Amino acid sequence: MIDLQLSDEHEALVSTLSAWGRKDVLPQIHDLDREHRFNRDFLRQMGELQLLGICIPEEWGGAGMDYVSLGLACEELEYVDTHLRVIMSVHVGLNSMTLWCWGTDQQKKKYLVPQAKGEKIATYGLTEPNAGSDAVGIQTTAVRRGDRYLLNGEKMWISLADVADNFLVIAWTDQEKKKKRDHSGMSAFIVERAFKGFSSFSIKEKWGILAGNTGGFSMQDVEVPVENRVGEEGEGFKVAMFALENGRYTVAAGATGLVRACRDASVAYAQTRRTFGVPIGEHQLVKEMLAQMVSDYDASRLLWLRAGWLKNEGRRNTRETSLAKWFATVASERAAGDAVQIHGANGYSDEYPVGRFYRNCKAAVIYEGSREVHKLMQADYALGYRQDKPRRIELPPYKGSR
Repeated sequence: MIDLQLSDEHEALVSTLSAWGRKDVLPQIHDLDREHRFNRDFLRQMGELQLLGICIPEEWGGAGMDYVSLGLACEELEYVDTHLRVIMSVHVGLNSMTLWCWGTDQQKKKYLVPQAKGEKIATYGLTEPNAGSDAVGIQTTAVRRGDRYLLNGEKMWISLADVADNFLVIAWTDQEKKKKRDHSGMSAFIVERAFKGFSSFSIKEKWGILAGNTGGFSMQDVEVPVENRVGEEGEGFKVAMFALENGRYTVAAGATGLVRACRDASVAYAQTRRTFGVPIGEHQLVKEMLAQMVSDYDASRLLWLRAGWLKNEGRRNTRETSLAKWFATVASERAAGDAVQIHGANGYSDEYPVGRFYRNCKAAVIYEGSREVHKLMQADYALGYRQDKPRRIELPPYKGSR
């Protein structure tokens, strides 16, 4: 039976992050967003709060909290601004959790421990200029030369591309299978920014998540030691999908926080703005939009909490996490649109935060599996066309869950 009662540890986490957001982030976020400026100091503060290793075991430098704590952190961070949750998605969900489960002890000592402590920043490299949801469409290659691989290719739309120290990169190691689009020819690697032939760039022409760093990176004959391969050769697609499942969980929880932010901002505005002699909250169609936000928030939260509970129990949650990500991100897009509508002309002004919410919400409906991908997944589960097969590596249950 799922227990929806948050523990004292959960409540303390939420309280701490809420206070940090109000004190240290909100006073800056308007200007950072307008100036397209990433504040690297937030990374240091998140490290001090133990967020960058929140659910990584203490033996590997983390805080040792459960997966629900990860979700709560993501919800609370996106309530303040989406770019903070994005940091959690790529650093913790996509990279560090994958290294924890798939990495060797040597890899975990060298890379995971400093990442969990916030001493090094990590991200994930799958998407390319011509490959997003179509993962086998990537063109990056890794050719083995003795005890090293030579990596060549370009990754695009990478969060923290100009900030991260370590990159979890997916590439083709079997060129014949690449021609056949056989994903068993893909492998995963840890690439360091310091490796010769590596270069990164920022994407400035975007209209959302403007306070976050987004870009890409290029690899020209980058030499990567064999010991930096994650998993066996040919398991890259499996590693990538494992990472995405945990990333989607963080996105679902974060989008839930954005729904709540839209609801709270809209309620406050509807109680003070007057038209036709009364507060606009008294108008029925405004109430309808607010009611939709209320139901969407509760439903989104229940869906990601269920996924978090399954993770704590060590149970497969691919279907549940997909549904949570799809529902919450679509709900956040609807909530943001309605929040702007409730604010009327003021919603189009930077004086109020709802315009920022509206610009920020859209990306999550696209990345980590677009809403169309998740619709197909859910239909295939219902029709029996898709069944989750046992994996060689699974996310461990939370040791304190029982």
